[in-house]
Amino acid sequence: MFHFCVVILLLYTARAEIFFEEVFNDDSWENNWVYSEHKGIEFGRFNLSHGEFWSDPESDKGIKTWQEARFYALSRKFKPFSNENKPFVLQFTVKHEQSIDCGGGYIKVFDCSLNQTDMHGDSPYLIMFGPDICGPGTKKVHVIINYKGKNHAIKKDIRCKDDIYTHLYTLIIRPDQTYEVLIDNEKVEYGQLEDDWDFLPPKKIKDPSKSKPEDWDDRPTISDPNDTKPENWDKPEHIPDPDASKPEDWEDEMDGEWEAPVIDNPEYKGVWKQKQIDNPNYKGPWEYPEIDNPEYMADPKLYAKEEICAVGFDLWQVKNGTIFDNILLTDDPEYAHENGHQIWKLRIEGEKKMKKEQDDLEKSKKETIANTDTEKVENDGDEEDDVQDNVLSDIEEHDEL
Repeated sequence: MFHFCVVILLLYTARAEIFFEEVFNDDSWENNWVYSEHKGIEFGRFNLSHGEFWSDPESDKGIKTWQEARFYALSRKFKPFSNENKPFVLQFTVKHEQSIDCGGGYIKVFDCSLNQTDMHGDSPYLIMFGPDICGPGTKKVHVIINYKGKNHAIKKDIRCKDDIYTHLYTLIIRPDQTYEVLIDNEKVEYGQLEDDWDFLPPKKIKDPSKSKPEDWDDRPTISDPNDTKPENWDKPEHIPDPDASKPEDWEDEMDGEWEAPVIDNPEYKGVWKQKQIDNPNYKGPWEYPEIDNPEYMADPKLYAKEEICAVGFDLWQVKNGTIFDNILLTDDPEYAHENGHQIWKLRIEGEKKMKKEQDDLEKSKKETIANTDTEKVENDGDEEDDVQDNVLSDIEEHDEL
């Protein structure tokens, strides 16, 4: 089965154009990736690691965030390409084995203008894609696309994975102006670029020449004109406490005129309001007629990027330990799917198997320690009983003498 899958992958490779691929197999990655030296920020470093649990100790290696409470800024350039008239696929794996509480796990795509040694949070980018977690309220997949110099976030909420295992994130953008987001090779979101981002002005706008007619009644209910306030309705909200009396030692000349404390009036009914009835003249809410927006102009190349030249990680993490790996930029979604399956499926199965073995071993150690402590307590108790018995025997012998 393995050899069959390899053959299929080779067939996909033959027709796919792979613009960039990075698998971090050894320390040679440090020769190609560039750390930012942007002033005023203490950046963290990445180390090559397969983590605490893995499937294969060599192929599962990736770059791991190594220091807590740090920004990370690392990038790599490659031969420029354009995705015009072809699909664009961005794919990579993320493993938050530290049970991340707050930190990014996304990747950015840049054009050739990126100054790698000065990369920082405000450096212009083309695409930002991947998971972001911070507390229980933020567990989302970012899909931010730059259009004409402005970053636009997807208008849909895509939930990311928040466990400790490796997950595969894939973004596909097609020339027909559609997109897909996949997690672990499963489609989690899709649609039209124009519909799900605010790249363009709306196609329709309210007609500014129109206004609500003066006789348009949009009140669903009105006060009942036949409803009148009862004669005995008006009562004060507070009244003097009838049970209160002036203290015997109260002196008006010294203490001023005594006034009884006030209490809530049990007869107070609140402010009277006429009851509401259906409005016989109700016409519904006024809706402005719409017209074509003169500022709207369709763009058949929303999907296209003229120059794609670099990828990078620009992150903040409270707890270190995230591992990035298997970065792929290609024009073939099928190749990316098969490649991702070969990488991710075996990896997560191996990770879960090793993690269970580690947990079972740790549980066994704790049980052994607990049993040892229990036996020690019981033995100590037996020794104390023996001592007490010996003392009593000595006392009894002494009394007999």
